[in-house]
Amino acid sequence: QVQLVESGGGLVQAGGSLRLSCAASGRTFSSYVMGWFRQAPGKEREFVAAVRWSAGYTSYADSVKGRFTISRDNAKNMVYLQMNSLKPEDTAVYFCAARSVPILSREERSYADWGQGTQVTVSS
Repeated sequence: QVQLVESGGGLVQAGGSLRLSCAASGRTFSSYVMGWFRQAPGKEREFVAAVRWSAGYTSYADSVKGRFTISRDNAKNMVYLQMNSLKPEDTAVYFCAARSVPILSREERSYADWGQGTQVTVSS
């Protein structure tokens, strides 16, 4: 069974940076797509970024393009989300998710496995 554990969240001032990490275990992830989603208070969960584990292809939400970078470390089974130029509207709980089909997707329902989330708070 896939297990995903996020870390790296915290409180940061606007314009600052954070790097989120997701430790993945329980499967061979070479054919997986890994995604980051976020959910702000009172809002639905939304797509942030995704990476195809084997080839490294990526996809980003327009709201984070140019500021966030998703990457993976195959040897460590880790997925990262480097977040720069953070804005107060980036405040949310950030979730790591795994999809066993090797096609990038922005659809929450296409990801079967989820972590517990890590809180990111950006102060103005």
